[in-house]
Parts: sequence; C-alpha cells; structure tokens
Amino acid sequence: MRALLIDNESNIRHGLHDLLHAFCPEITAIHEADSVINGINAIALYSPDIVFLDVELDDGTGFDLLSQLQTYNFQLIFITAHDKYAINAFKFSAMDFLLKPVDPVELQRSVSKAYKNINNDPSKQLAFLLEQIKNKQELPKKIILKDIHKTYYIKIEEILYCEADGIYTKFVLVGQAPILVSKNLKEYENLLEPLGFVRTHHSYLVNPEKIRMFDKSEGGMLILEEGTNIPVSQRKKESVLKLLEQ
Repeated sequence: MRALLIDNESNIRHGLHDLLHAFCPEITAIHEADSVINGINAIALYSPDIVFLDVELDDGTGFDLLSQLQTYNFQLIFITAHDKYAINAFKFSAMDFLLKPVDPVELQRSVSKAYKNINNDPSKQLAFLLEQIKNKQELPKKIILKDIHKTYYIKIEEILYCEADGIYTKFVLVGQAPILVSKNLKEYENLLEPLGFVRTHHSYLVNPEKIRMFDKSEGGMLILEEGTNIPVSQRKKESVLKLLEQ
C-alpha cells in the first residue's frame, strides 16, 4: 500500500514514517504533507491507498481537508491528541484513529485493518463522520456498528439494550436481528451514557426510553417495551431508581 502522512509537526511525520518502515511491511511507499492544501494536492498527486490524517493542521483541520474532496479512494486513519469530542465522533462513526504518541502495536492493528478493507468504499462512513462534526452541539442520532460481514447505520432510538458477550457486545434492536460487535461493553457505556443509557448490571446497558416497568421483586428487574426482562444488580439498583425518578 502507498501511504500519505498529513501532519503539521515534522517530528510526528518522521516518527510515524520510521514506525511504518519498521513494523508495517504492507506499506511500500510513504509520502508526506504538512497542511490542508498540501494534503489535498498530495492526495491528487500520489493516489495513496491509506492516509494518516492529523485532526489539527496549521491552515485548518483534517475535517476541512476531507470536506474539500470529491471522492475518497483511500482508507483513512486519524491521528489525534486527547480530544474527547473528536474521539467520540470517531467512535460513533466507527472510524479508525491513533492517539499521539503513536503506539507501534496500535499502528500495526490499524494498518492491518486498512489492508483488509482496501477495496471498501469509505464515502458513506466519512459523510456520517463529517455530519457528526458539523452538528457538534447536538447529541448523535445514529451510530455505526460493524460485524465481520457488514456495516450498519443504526438510529440510537432503535437500540433496546446492549449485552456483554465476552470481549464482544451484542446490540439488541427494535424489530431487527441483533448485531455482534467486536468491542467490549465498557467502551459503549462510555459512548452511550451521555445519551442517557444506563448500566443496570455488569452485562447490560439499557436505553431508558425503552423501559416500561421496574419490578422490585427478585432483587430488581427492568421490563422493556418489547417484554424483555433485564436484571438490575444490587450495586446498580440505587442509580437505576434515581434515573427512573428523573
């Protein structure tokens, strides 16, 4: 794969260049750019298979660069500092990202994933991400989920609950087949808790809009609109009751 590194910090570019050379044999050519305008020109000139894109550039942002492109014929990996909002946007959009300083193991994982997805068109996923960034002050209305076969664009309101399944998370949806995602429940708790979702048990994360009744017998149980019973652990009981009161 041909790689393009777009970052305004030369030390970051050089360090990433060395890491790719040392750890990622899939990368056979590496080019660099240091700004939005130079990045756009470099994409046109080199036709990269994979672009490593910094969020903050001197003449704009990585999102500004993407919004000026007509097509996306490459896999994309963002590079960012600990920008909580940007990271949440990436997670809702299922976009890959690396935190600075870049960890070699995470870099290998990201490049391997990009290699497997090289023939997949990321346009719809990127459009979803840019919409998230554009509506920064609004709560997300959708989330992108991926299993080993497909990419799903799911409305938050369609989620009944999420269930831990080892290192995976099962999303149970209204009127749809469940989706099994290869990320743990804690990661989705961090993502969905600001939207009101509540952890009722070490294995369950529930959409409060779907709660129909709280049954205090047998330690505590939530009954959802679809008739599903969700256990409430003793440790979580007080916080769940407080949420329902609110």
